[in-house]
Amino acid sequence: MDRRPWSREELIVAFSLYCKIPFGKIYKANPQLIELAKAIGRTPSAVSWKLANFARLDPALKKRNIAGASHGSKSEVEIWNEFNDNWEELAYESERLLGDMTGRATSPRYEYTEIFPEGKTREAIVRARINQGFFRAAVLAAYDERCCITGLPLPQLLNASHIVPWADDPKNRTNPRNGLCLNAVHDRAFDCGLLTVTTEFRVKLSPKVRKHLADETTRDFLGRYEGALIRLSSRFASTFHQSGIASFYCAATVDNEDDPSSLRWHSVRLGLPAAQPYIPFLDTRLR
Repeated sequence: MDRRPWSREELIVAFSLYCKIPFGKIYKANPQLIELAKAIGRTPSAVSWKLANFARLDPALKKRNIAGASHGSKSEVEIWNEFNDNWEELAYESERLLGDMTGRATSPRYEYTEIFPEGKTREAIVRARINQGFFRAAVLAAYDERCCITGLPLPQLLNASHIVPWADDPKNRTNPRNGLCLNAVHDRAFDCGLLTVTTEFRVKLSPKVRKHLADETTRDFLGRYEGALIRLSSRFASTFHQSGIASFYCAATVDNEDDPSSLRWHSVRLGLPAAQPYIPFLDTRLR
């Protein structure tokens, strides 16, 4: 058995992998795990145990009475805390390190359509897209690669939706707690403000959608899910679930459903008084 201490760099890429694969796929025959083992010169079993050590620190798994490894090291706790304090930087660093270890160029795995601000350097854009790839993988893994509304299990049709938009909260752009796994249709509806999720984790449709529920297709795609409970994420969910839909989510109160201007978005954990609307969401959420 290899008794070499794990370096900080090895721990970073191992934790990154822990974030990007569902808990049920942490086993030594997983191709992603085998690839990482080869890259860092360790056995798949050693990497599997290290990921299980990280799992023991996950509050969401503890709440479900799922235990990781029974013993671990202080260094794992330090990496866990370091990531949780700075997802943006550590996500990028982990991908850069993995690229160095495998000899592959660090490049975005997924294509994105976001328009970045003028003046951004190519490096900044590449960094942002790499981090978005990490965010997507982490959010899909947290929801066991299923849409949290419909249960659709096809990754090709799933998106990682930011609860607080990418541009509005730089600190949590890459934080998987700030994400929902949604299929392409419901992701677009969520992004356009045609549906949202309440603090009770139920789907809420906008008045604009309700006006079209006489249409069979609208009922099939959207109306049937009104009031339905979403699937909760299986990890990185302690703060997310305890505070209603995320430490970042804004709950709506509707004074007059026919008047979109009456929608009030209240920040749960963003430091705004309960009566003060969270202005950025007025144009991008429930309409």
